[in-house]
Amino acid sequence: MYHGDTEILFPMRVAPVLRDLRGDGWARLVRRAASAPDASLDALAFSLLLIRLSGCLTCHTDSYRAMRGCTACATLTVRRFRGDDSELVALFERARAEVAGYIKQGNHGQDSANEGR
Repeated sequence: MYHGDTEILFPMRVAPVLRDLRGDGWARLVRRAASAPDASLDALAFSLLLIRLSGCLTCHTDSYRAMRGCTACATLTVRRFRGDDSELVALFERARAEVAGYIKQGNHGQDSANEGR
């Protein structure tokens, strides 16, 4: 069964729906990420954060999560997060640093793959 709201990884179009689920710190973070241009560092980091929190990599088309859709899954994930907003912001900043490092690397691991040739 395919749900029209289900994608392979967390879609940024869902971010605005998550804004009011927690406190001010979370709302500021969501506004920042949602207003960022597509494929910007903030948008990519926010997506990575939600992909990790929601378990997108283990979601399959016939799973309960996929059948409910990305919006319902992400909403439930954010509501159920046991830490406070500052922990979510710290996880976002860590994801942002990882994405920035990957982008700065430039070759995205291609040199290491070609070293043995």
